[in-house]
Amino acid sequence: MKIVRRIGASPRERGSATGQTCPDIFELSDGNFAVIGTDRTEALDGKLPADAARAAYERIVVISRDTLIRAKADIPET
Repeated sequence: MKIVRRIGASPRERGSATGQTCPDIFELSDGNFAVIGTDRTEALDGKLPADAARAAYERIVVISRDTLIRAKADIPET
């Protein structure tokens, strides 16, 4: 599996001073997406809706609203 491309604006384009330590979204060669964000599993796990679940190997990751909104145009329709 490889990172094919960034989805949305880079951290630097979104105003990060270093351009290296901010949320990011990437499309992978298998069609899935990888997200770099803040691990908030502990804080949000007990607050998931009744019809949501998380496997032991999954984490709840938070990205900024700006990161996702700026990625919208790059997310494929299918």
